[in-house]
Amino acid sequence: MTSYSRPQRITVLGSTGSIGVNTLDVLARHPERYEVFALTAMSRVDALLAQCLTWKPRFAVLPDAALAQQLRALLRDQGSKTEVLDGMDSLSTVSAHADVDMVMAAIVGAAGLAPCLAAARAGKRLLLANKEAIVVGGALFMQAVEQGGATLLPIDSEHSAIFQCLPEDRSTWAQRIDHIVLTASGGPFRQRDPATLAEVTPEQACAHPNWVMGRKISVDSATMMNKALEVIEARWLFNLTPEQIKVIIHPQSIIHSMVVCRDNSVLAQLGTPDMRVPIAYGLSFPERIEAGASRLDLLTGPSLAFEEADEARFPGLYLSWQALRGPEGATAVLNAANEEAVEAFLARRLRFDQIHRVNSQSLADLQPERGECSSVEGLLGLDARARRYARDLIAGLAA
Repeated sequence: MTSYSRPQRITVLGSTGSIGVNTLDVLARHPERYEVFALTAMSRVDALLAQCLTWKPRFAVLPDAALAQQLRALLRDQGSKTEVLDGMDSLSTVSAHADVDMVMAAIVGAAGLAPCLAAARAGKRLLLANKEAIVVGGALFMQAVEQGGATLLPIDSEHSAIFQCLPEDRSTWAQRIDHIVLTASGGPFRQRDPATLAEVTPEQACAHPNWVMGRKISVDSATMMNKALEVIEARWLFNLTPEQIKVIIHPQSIIHSMVVCRDNSVLAQLGTPDMRVPIAYGLSFPERIEAGASRLDLLTGPSLAFEEADEARFPGLYLSWQALRGPEGATAVLNAANEEAVEAFLARRLRFDQIHRVNSQSLADLQPERGECSSVEGLLGLDARARRYARDLIAGLAA
């Protein structure tokens, strides 16, 4: 085990969500090794209060000032010394703080871009579960990682699998990789007649067969937009061309992804579908620590099967390659449109099968303007413009 003079201090962005809760579960198994510096949530005051009382972080963040004041009063009543900050800028403050060693970026959506950039520029170990930050940020995000000297470690199970199959020396990756294969479970509608998808309810879309995830990510898995975003993420994480990224359906979620080498060797990472494994690897890299996951038993486990990712059934997946081949910023447009469409679906203002229509039409119609992708302000402006366009489309479909 690496010897530290003190426990490593970690900020958990999105601590009340699925990834955040799993991160705290792993941290609890290694109290001598890690210390929680800051916890953040978007709105769940009660859950964040409970976490603060357990973990006693120096800071807690709620972007909404009224909710932050509510948490502040509750913690004061409990005699807690945790300082409560508010405002979106506070997310960046606790990500770039000089006393922070690593940041778990588990905020869902484009809201994670600014704090992820702050952590990267400050040279932190950045555990990236927020794929939208790199989908929106692209070149700007990777430039911040390089210039800040940050250590970027993927937490998505698929990207962690690819990372685990590759040597630590990143300079050798290009000469080793022919292409990568991201596996996808196919979600709850893998065998459902596409003609019936208009009838899908939010409850059905959120009932993933293998993984326990938040509602937004569960819907993305059902449409395969989650995999589309992972294709875009993989392009930047591993410096690949769009043609070097393949997707295959693997319903059992045992093989988490594969690297096909130039000599046609195939390297794969296997394990039970438990997000604590990639979380633990990111926390301890290059070591491995106890994650709490059950051990994979190949003798009693399911047989492994593979299917083609059918474009007719999962058209959203193929928007990823379209966006990557489009102008810079196209991936940000796709992400913004999808976030708005999924929110509308969960609110029952949009049918499940209309999510793809909003996404594809936004991607086709909305062109990024020159210079929008050169700064975080420009990217957030593009994100806002794409959201307005998507909301107009949604309103038209609902009329």
